[in-house]
Amino acid sequence: MSTPSAPQQPGGATAIEERPADQEVGGWVTIVWDDPVNLMSYVTHVFVTYFGYPEEKATELMLRVHNHGKAAVSHGTRERMETDVEAMQGYGLWATLEQA
Repeated sequence: MSTPSAPQQPGGATAIEERPADQEVGGWVTIVWDDPVNLMSYVTHVFVTYFGYPEEKATELMLRVHNHGKAAVSHGTRERMETDVEAMQGYGLWATLEQA
Protein backbone atom coordinates (compact mmCIF):
# COMPACT_ATOMS: atom_id res chain seq x y z
CA MET A 1 0.00 0.00 0.00
CA SER A 2 1.28 3.43 -0.80
CA THR A 3 0.79 6.45 1.42
CA PRO A 4 -0.08 9.84 -0.02
CA SER A 5 2.80 12.24 0.13
CA ALA A 6 2.60 15.94 0.97
CA PRO A 7 2.32 18.26 -2.02
CA GLN A 8 5.71 19.34 -3.22
CA GLN A 9 6.57 23.05 -3.34
CA PRO A 10 9.28 24.11 -5.74
CA GLY A 11 12.29 25.25 -3.76
CA GLY A 12 12.62 29.00 -3.36
CA ALA A 13 9.27 29.81 -4.94
CA THR A 14 7.24 32.72 -3.65
CA ALA A 15 3.51 32.26 -3.35
CA ILE A 16 1.46 35.17 -4.62
CA GLU A 17 -1.98 35.67 -3.15
CA GLU A 18 -4.45 37.49 -5.35
CA ARG A 19 -6.26 40.30 -3.60
CA PRO A 20 -9.96 40.74 -4.40
CA ALA A 21 -10.71 44.00 -6.21
CA ASP A 22 -12.71 45.33 -3.26
CA GLN A 23 -9.59 45.21 -1.10
CA GLU A 24 -7.30 47.17 -3.40
CA VAL A 25 -5.38 49.95 -1.70
CA GLY A 26 -7.11 53.25 -2.29
CA GLY A 27 -10.23 51.62 -3.69
CA TRP A 28 -12.63 52.95 -1.05
CA VAL A 29 -13.59 56.35 0.33
CA THR A 30 -15.26 57.68 3.46
CA ILE A 31 -18.07 60.08 2.58
CA VAL A 32 -19.30 62.63 5.11
CA TRP A 33 -22.78 64.00 4.37
CA ASP A 34 -24.28 67.37 5.21
CA ASP A 35 -26.73 67.27 8.08
CA PRO A 36 -28.98 69.81 9.79
CA VAL A 37 -27.54 69.15 13.25
CA ASN A 38 -23.77 69.71 13.41
CA LEU A 39 -22.18 73.14 13.31
CA MET A 40 -19.61 73.81 10.60
CA SER A 41 -17.01 74.58 13.28
CA TYR A 42 -17.66 71.19 14.88
CA VAL A 43 -17.25 69.33 11.58
CA THR A 44 -13.95 71.14 11.01
CA HIS A 45 -12.86 70.23 14.55
CA VAL A 46 -13.64 66.54 13.91
CA PHE A 47 -11.56 66.51 10.71
CA VAL A 48 -8.61 68.13 12.51
CA THR A 49 -8.91 65.90 15.58
CA TYR A 50 -9.50 62.53 13.94
CA PHE A 51 -7.65 62.77 10.63
CA GLY A 52 -4.97 65.21 11.77
CA TYR A 53 -5.71 67.50 8.83
CA PRO A 54 -4.38 71.05 8.96
CA GLU A 55 -7.08 73.63 9.76
CA GLU A 56 -7.08 74.84 6.14
CA LYS A 57 -7.72 71.39 4.65
CA ALA A 58 -10.32 70.56 7.30
CA THR A 59 -12.15 73.82 6.55
CA GLU A 60 -12.02 73.11 2.81
CA LEU A 61 -13.54 69.65 3.33
CA MET A 62 -16.19 71.02 5.68
CA LEU A 63 -17.18 73.64 3.08
CA ARG A 64 -17.41 70.92 0.44
CA VAL A 65 -19.77 68.98 2.73
CA HIS A 66 -21.81 72.12 3.40
CA ASN A 67 -21.98 73.41 -0.19
CA HIS A 68 -22.20 70.15 -2.14
CA GLY A 69 -23.98 67.95 0.38
CA LYS A 70 -21.08 65.53 0.80
CA ALA A 71 -17.31 65.15 0.59
CA ALA A 72 -14.84 62.29 0.40
CA VAL A 73 -12.71 62.85 3.49
CA SER A 74 -10.41 59.81 3.37
CA HIS A 75 -9.47 57.01 1.00
CA GLY A 76 -7.79 53.64 1.37
CA THR A 77 -8.59 50.00 1.97
CA ARG A 78 -12.12 48.94 2.74
CA GLU A 79 -11.18 47.93 6.27
CA ARG A 80 -9.59 51.31 7.01
CA MET A 81 -12.56 53.19 5.55
CA GLU A 82 -14.95 51.13 7.68
CA THR A 83 -12.96 52.28 10.71
CA ASP A 84 -13.14 55.91 9.57
CA VAL A 85 -16.89 55.68 8.93
CA GLU A 86 -17.46 54.27 12.42
CA ALA A 87 -15.32 57.04 13.90
CA MET A 88 -17.23 59.76 12.04
CA GLN A 89 -20.51 58.25 13.22
CA GLY A 90 -19.09 58.15 16.74
CA TYR A 91 -18.57 61.91 16.49
CA GLY A 92 -22.21 62.25 15.43
CA LEU A 93 -21.55 62.91 11.74
CA TRP A 94 -23.41 61.20 8.92
CA ALA A 95 -20.85 59.06 7.10
CA THR A 96 -20.89 56.19 4.63
CA LEU A 97 -18.46 54.04 2.71
CA GLU A 98 -18.24 54.02 -1.09
CA GLN A 99 -16.08 52.25 -3.62
CA ALA A 100 -13.94 54.78 -5.47
